[in-house]
Amino acid sequence: MNKLKEIKETLLMGPGPSCVPPQVYKALATATIGHLDPAFIGIMDDIKAMLQQIFQTENDVTIPMSGTGSAGMETCFVNLVESGDKLLVLINGVFGMRMQDVANRLGADVDTLEFEWGTAVDVDAVKMKLDGATYDIVAVVHAETSTGVCNPVDLIGSLVKDTDALFLVDTVTSLGGIPVKVDEWGIDAVYSGTQKCLSCPPGLSPLSFSKRAMNKLANRKTKVPNWYLDLSMIVNYWQGAKRTYHHTAPINMLYALYAALECMLEEGMESVFARHQAAHEQLKAGLAELGIPFLVKEDSRLPMLNAVKIPEGVDEADIRMTLLKERQIEIGAGLGPLAGKIWRIGLMGHTARAENVERLLTALRAQLGF
Repeated sequence: MNKLKEIKETLLMGPGPSCVPPQVYKALATATIGHLDPAFIGIMDDIKAMLQQIFQTENDVTIPMSGTGSAGMETCFVNLVESGDKLLVLINGVFGMRMQDVANRLGADVDTLEFEWGTAVDVDAVKMKLDGATYDIVAVVHAETSTGVCNPVDLIGSLVKDTDALFLVDTVTSLGGIPVKVDEWGIDAVYSGTQKCLSCPPGLSPLSFSKRAMNKLANRKTKVPNWYLDLSMIVNYWQGAKRTYHHTAPINMLYALYAALECMLEEGMESVFARHQAAHEQLKAGLAELGIPFLVKEDSRLPMLNAVKIPEGVDEADIRMTLLKERQIEIGAGLGPLAGKIWRIGLMGHTARAENVERLLTALRAQLGF
């Protein structure tokens, strides 16, 4: 029996992936061509230019890595970190902890500042830390997917600018949902994922490296420890008149990203951001009627990843499973210390539409007996 026939279309309102628009599915089915075909290289160049617009950067090295957002994270760390480098990682959720783990595996001297899950990074605490020590890299997550918190990357970046450290930022959930201003905020290395607000299936990780970051890579004392993610080789495939083979690019996935970026830029980024915010406001109003509060204070709350507290006496797993099995709606559970305490409701990319929010609210009303 063909198991694919059992797959039902699901309204993806969890922490990722998000719903995919028809234009992107259509692009995936485009005929596969060679990864060195001139027609494909033209598509690669257009993808780079569109990513520069969405990242708001002029960085030459702005490309999608082959792999999900975690591959983007690994790319940033393996290219920029050498054994003994001193790093400061700002942690207020799962993905800050992953940064710490990867840096430790590379032999870095890792210092951390940790904050309560559900609260934003405290800029004053960061300033005190930077005033008291010197770092090679400062790393933070912009949109912490595990908690629904938006960290003040712009303010943190202004502090890092006054040091010699490189500024490394995770924008896996934020890119395409809220502004990400790589150049203005002084970000040196940034990575994202296609499966969140870009509304492309999982499998690629857009990233961008500043000239300072590329200079650090060029002046490493040791080889990059990961061959597949070594940017010093990969950039030769992504730029220049003559392309050098590194690995076989995921051609159809890049078609999909091309279509997804076109969709966003045709809509206009300000309209995209406004659509995400409107969906969030609609959800907030509906949840208030159900007596369901948010975990995160409004001033540091993400519009595209909504962490909400589970009503007392409610079997949270049963609600999620019933929504999925009977109504084909997926929402996410809490992680770590928030497991069993919150739901994570994603309003990312193509999912962030009024009809989808209303469908979820209608289902929750029925499930909760309203």
